[in-house]
Amino acid sequence: MQNLNIVALGGGTGLSTLLRGIKKRFSNITAIVNVADDGGSSGILRNELGVLPPGDIRNCLVALSEEESLMSRLFQYRFPSKGSLSGHSFGNLFLTAMSAISGGFDNAIAKSGEVLAIRGRVLPVTLSSITLEAELENGKNIRGESSVSKANERIKKINLAPFAPPAAPEVLEALKKADVMIFGPGSLYTSIIVNLLVDGVVDAVKNSKAYKIYVCNIMTQPGETKDYKLSDHIKAIEEHSYCGIIDCILANKGKIPKNVLKRYKRYDSYQVEADKVKTKTVKSSLFSDEIYARHDSDKLAKAIMRVCRHI
Repeated sequence: MQNLNIVALGGGTGLSTLLRGIKKRFSNITAIVNVADDGGSSGILRNELGVLPPGDIRNCLVALSEEESLMSRLFQYRFPSKGSLSGHSFGNLFLTAMSAISGGFDNAIAKSGEVLAIRGRVLPVTLSSITLEAELENGKNIRGESSVSKANERIKKINLAPFAPPAAPEVLEALKKADVMIFGPGSLYTSIIVNLLVDGVVDAVKNSKAYKIYVCNIMTQPGETKDYKLSDHIKAIEEHSYCGIIDCILANKGKIPKNVLKRYKRYDSYQVEADKVKTKTVKSSLFSDEIYARHDSDKLAKAIMRVCRHI
């Protein structure tokens, strides 16, 4: 295992996919997770009990645990579709209950990490409740992470309402000590850029000497990144942070089967074009051999290791 201090920022399934691969190859990992989710089980628990949305946190904890362990499978167990617990996962309820008895959501995550015997640690980017807002190019404003992810117009800018809360102290310390920062894969605005909006994060990233890698998505996301090329991703990240934030881009060059592309086309989703950008770009076959056009955990981790050998 490499002894580099790796900090990964994101959310959703993309971050857990990354963590599942790099935990086998790096011994010091910190996952910084956005807490803007307002849909599904996380949204219900957030609205009814006032806790931070636990879903992405849960997925990252499980990704860093022994995947076949009984506890990791229990954390991902989702209750049947009928009844008052419909849609909730055991892990979300566990984190919510642990937050109440352990003195806070950060303590709940740490205790859950001990239960799952995770390799690394998981931190919420802020301990404050946040709401995502977006200004669209047509002048319309929309509110809420789930609404932003389904925007039908090109996004001009996103921000946090009513104001940007402070980053969790442990997050700033982790960014300061990082040797490598990895952004993505994941939804560009609602999983990655949202972390950069939290007060103190951009300054900490800018002041860090860490090598910064962006893992570009394989497919466009209907509503959020419709028709986006690689250059559009970098432009959006820089407009919400600073020019030159990314040192290296990892982009997929693997050929996606026609039947998979055809299925995605039905949902107005297409392969992201890796057009020319000023930032160093490393193209590698990162596509999973499954029925979905997603990153393969092991292929992605190996590509990151190759990049890290040359920094």
